[in-house]
Amino acid sequence: MPKSRRDKKVSLTKTSKHGMDWKKKMVTEIRDAAEKHDTVYVFRVVGMRGNGLRELRKSFRKSRIFLGKNKVMALALGKDPQGEVRPNIHHISARLQGECGLLFTSEESDKVESFFENFVEKDYARSGTIATETVTLEEGPLTQFAHSMEPHLRSLGLPTSLKRGVITLIKEYNVCQKGQTLNPEQAKILKQLAIPMSEFRILPDSVWSQPDSFKVLAVDDEESEVVLSGDEENEVVLLSEDEVEMVDDDDEDDDE
Repeated sequence: MPKSRRDKKVSLTKTSKHGMDWKKKMVTEIRDAAEKHDTVYVFRVVGMRGNGLRELRKSFRKSRIFLGKNKVMALALGKDPQGEVRPNIHHISARLQGECGLLFTSEESDKVESFFENFVEKDYARSGTIATETVTLEEGPLTQFAHSMEPHLRSLGLPTSLKRGVITLIKEYNVCQKGQTLNPEQAKILKQLAIPMSEFRILPDSVWSQPDSFKVLAVDDEESEVVLSGDEENEVVLLSEDEVEMVDDDDEDDDE
């Protein structure tokens, strides 16, 4: 029988890298946002979740949010006084490390910082998360589950059996201990039990505001009270194609 042309294997482990056009577009958009908005925040994300980022975008519809390769964002803003797009904004570039993003906004600082302070989204833990509490299941019926779930629960390691159509735990079972690193099976059990152990937070790291003020906001940073200002002549230096290409050549494993 001839081989079907539709029967093609597609690898899901390979993704294409962002090309030069994407980088140039991001550089242009970041520079446009820096010219348009009064304030730029560097924020860090803890427990990355898509829903949380959507909430951030929803709360700041008139602002611009960028999550991308740190080196591209840093080069777009300028890494030194000679290359920065606004006076003193190169200090923001130095804070772009790890899993972070940029928020360009003209909203009042009280509103922005209040959002950062109060926003937290509970979610189910994934493999590798540290357990925030000890969870132990007592021997007996698990009436919250339909009988059809029994094979799945047993495959996750729960000592279960069906008794008169009810899933029953045949002995006490410790799902996890507080402080323990969760494995995939434990994370799945906690999700089935509707016990969230992960939090998505957006933490402000630092802020630049016009005309040239810079401040570190991270409370665990020794520089948290430092405020910088400069009165150097602001010169916009365009990023050359060679400089953009350097982003791919250096540290391919940087957080995006």
